[in-house]
Amino acid sequence: MTERANPTTELFLEGIWRQNPVLVMTLGMCPTLAVTVSVVNALSMGLATAFVLTASCFLVSLLRKFVPAEVRIATYIVIIASFVTVVDYVIHALSVALYDALGAFIQLIVVNCIILGRAESHASKNPPWPAVVSAVGMSLGFTLGLVLLGGVRELLGAGSLFGVPLFGTAFQPWAIMLLPPGGFFVLGGWLLVFAAWRRDPRPAAAKGGAHGH
Repeated sequence: MTERANPTTELFLEGIWRQNPVLVMTLGMCPTLAVTVSVVNALSMGLATAFVLTASCFLVSLLRKFVPAEVRIATYIVIIASFVTVVDYVIHALSVALYDALGAFIQLIVVNCIILGRAESHASKNPPWPAVVSAVGMSLGFTLGLVLLGGVRELLGAGSLFGVPLFGTAFQPWAIMLLPPGGFFVLGGWLLVFAAWRRDPRPAAAKGGAHGH
């Protein structure tokens, strides 16, 4: 008899695997394609979004019984915008260079459909713990998608990872990888890889035989 997975674990892995926001649902494509020219930028945007998503979902879940249905979306946006403001100031204080590299996309976290969608579809209907677990899983899935794109684009476009040169002076960078078309090429490649990885490897005959027993 097959043992069922822990519901909390399933909820956590949902955003990383079955509903990965970048590699399955293709959400948040604006920052995904714009800031992933390097691993540092990708990781920074992923962590910033993770903080906003997790904190927002936690607060939305806490207030779910007190917010009137008529103003719930406006309330969620105010909550999200408050945490985005915190992230904006923190990044600016820690690194002006990183702040300039991420540009307006920090502020645009407010309108990231992943955050508002998760607040509306899950956090507003569940207690704080499941809301936070789901948000953390979705955050890690989003960050994973950004880092995978940023890693390939920086490796091929600059010959480095985390700013550390890997191939020496003989390497000829693929300049297109640091341009918008490169983002689309790499995203398409990762979508194919992820789709093939998630596909059931068993042939149709084996599936039919399994049902027959």
